Amino acid sequence: MPRFSVIVPAYEVQAYLPECLESVLSQSFDDLELIAVDDCSPDGCGTVIDEYAARDRRVVAVHLPANTGLGPARNAGLARATGDYVLFLDGDDTFVPGALRAVAERLEQTGDPELLVFDYARVYWSGETVRHEFRTYLHQDGPAPFPLTDRPGLLRVLMVVWNKAYRRDFLTREGFTFPPGFYEDTPWTYPALMAAGTIATLDRVCVHYRQRRTGSILRTTSVRHFELFDQYDRVFAFLDSRPELARWRPVLFRRMADHFTSVFTAPGRLPRGSRARFFRRARAHYRRYRTPGATPGATTRLRHALVRLGSRRAFTALVAARTLLKAALHHTAALTHLTRGALLQLHYRTQLLLPVRPDRAVFAAYWHRGYACSPAAIEERVRELAPHIRTGWICDPAHAHTVPPGTRRIAPGTAAYWTALARSRYLVNNVNFDRRLVKRRGQLLLQTQHGTPLKHMGLDLMHRPAAARTMDFTRLLAAVDGWDHLLSANRHSSLVWQRVYPAAYRLLEYGSPRADLFHRATATEVALLRESLGIPEGHTALLYAPTHRDYVHPQPQLLDLDRLLAVLGPGHTVLARPHPTHGTPLTWTDPRIIDVSAHPSVERLCLASDALLTDYSSLMFDYAALDRPIVLHLPDDQAYRAARGTYLDITACPPGAVAHDEDELIALLTSDRWRDARAARLRAAFRARFCPHEDGRAAERVVRHLFLGEPPETLPPATPLDARRPAPALGALNRPRDTQPAEVPVGGPAAGKAHVPTDPPAAAPVFPAPRPD
Repeated sequence: MPRFSVIVPAYEVQAYLPECLESVLSQSFDDLELIAVDDCSPDGCGTVIDEYAARDRRVVAVHLPANTGLGPARNAGLARATGDYVLFLDGDDTFVPGALRAVAERLEQTGDPELLVFDYARVYWSGETVRHEFRTYLHQDGPAPFPLTDRPGLLRVLMVVWNKAYRRDFLTREGFTFPPGFYEDTPWTYPALMAAGTIATLDRVCVHYRQRRTGSILRTTSVRHFELFDQYDRVFAFLDSRPELARWRPVLFRRMADHFTSVFTAPGRLPRGSRARFFRRARAHYRRYRTPGATPGATTRLRHALVRLGSRRAFTALVAARTLLKAALHHTAALTHLTRGALLQLHYRTQLLLPVRPDRAVFAAYWHRGYACSPAAIEERVRELAPHIRTGWICDPAHAHTVPPGTRRIAPGTAAYWTALARSRYLVNNVNFDRRLVKRRGQLLLQTQHGTPLKHMGLDLMHRPAAARTMDFTRLLAAVDGWDHLLSANRHSSLVWQRVYPAAYRLLEYGSPRADLFHRATATEVALLRESLGIPEGHTALLYAPTHRDYVHPQPQLLDLDRLLAVLGPGHTVLARPHPTHGTPLTWTDPRIIDVSAHPSVERLCLASDALLTDYSSLMFDYAALDRPIVLHLPDDQAYRAARGTYLDITACPPGAVAHDEDELIALLTSDRWRDARAARLRAAFRARFCPHEDGRAAERVVRHLFLGEPPETLPPATPLDARRPAPALGALNRPRDTQPAEVPVGGPAAGKAHVPTDPPAAAPVFPAPRPD
């Protein structure tokens, strides 16, 4: 007897069915049977099902002699089910990776409830993924399992069959079957929720609900939408047979009225000439099942009253009035926006006539996502070394909490924002400022970039349409012409930047300020970081930070982190950090996987980790300054290089061990090859090549030269590699002996020897003291 029986009915979904079936069979939890029901589909669904059944014994193929509809097709699958639990999946939808393992673990945690409700996300044909609006009802706080009376809000979750797992003996005892016709989920899901004595929730996306551009049955124009009335007759017949469930009658009455009005107002569902008849049927059902106790909002009460009175024309007029009101509000908002924009630009032009303030500096990073990267490191040092300069940080209000107390917070698009851009002497960013910025005489614009370039950048993207997409290169060059200084971390970066961003700026090869933290942090700070992130003491923490794929949308999930940790076993934690532009929610079930995608500082995540697992991310170049293991996972190496292009064959000069697929990566991480002598030598060579200035003083060199006016020849020189002391990795006790410096000469004692996790004494700072002004 398998744990799960997954029932997949199929009718005219041959284009989507292979992906659907594969999403079930490729789950990391494989104690299942897949019952695929061909509802006499006229396309190739039956052939697809037979092919999968021939190659995987878990697939049970069921072929119906005639088309019966979705409900009876599910019944045919249910009759063949033998699993402890039954799950349903439509033939054009998919399970997300790790979904069944998450369901299995939640069922075990909650004592095998009769019904488990989990989350889903709508996936549009454009690639956009949106979670549903009532997911807050799926929170896992409080006792579980529970009866519906403890969580009545679950009746507001979309009434579909495929976002739930049902205990099969519960379905058998209650005798639940699907009726024929449209809206067959309605008389199944409501009774199932009300009849279940024990319910649990799983706040995790398990199903991707495909929103097809065309072909959805419920969006077709058909008189079969009248079958909705029969389905609610069945719901109330069930209630009548269960007097103990009478408390739910007012709730279901309101849900029925809402459902009728939504179908009536949906464009294109009811055939021409049938709308009056539909409204009369809705009025009859309203009067037949009307139950006191339903208390909707004022607008909803008005709609319900018009249905009860049968006032179709008044109802139609009300809907039209609401539509016109929404349109008027939209146009008003647009006009207000345009007026506000014009006034702000007038304010900006006025500010441009006033003198530049020599004691003001404004900073920003990552399109206003918060206090981060090299601009943050420079701003911190400005406050320390040049306190006479007043600093401001531009960021969206949602990220204002990341800005330190001593720095002025500036919201983009406000009058203060335009004043800062117009009158600040220093402008610092790791991306370009607003394209409407007018660079003034007396202003100094520093472009820091955000990493050493591995993938093609700037003008090199002119020949990479998959990566460049709609990039405006004329506008790009106009912004580059405004740069006064461009910061570079190493010679490789300097050579690339000068070619792909050609302009008259001055190049400053001073190192990467965002990596200064790696040499300034103490063991105590690292320990506090790990504790704040929830890394258990003694665990080896892997920071998983893949980069963006320009050539595919939505972004693929390239690594099964649940499987990885299951193989690695206890004592390991993964900090999962997808690229900020990833878009598609990543999913996993293992509690040792910590989602750090919203953490404001990737540099602090580096400090908290013991090793980096990445692919083509520029983060590897900064991480090498920490002298901790780096592992590359390159499952799409040829595709990535063909689409984006790279300046280096990273497999020829890697910072550590390299794996080209998931199995190879697991074999690598379960051995010592990812942190052995060879990996240490590769890291040492990589560090020497790309981290010549990473000694904790890059930001200091920038501030002394640009903000304090010190000549380049007087700036602090780079500390030799063998004298640097990066922050300790607190999981370094897991390192094997063959990485000790006696066997692995990687540039000095600091590079190969595990650090003792204690703070240095005050008399021996971890970085040279700043020079006096």
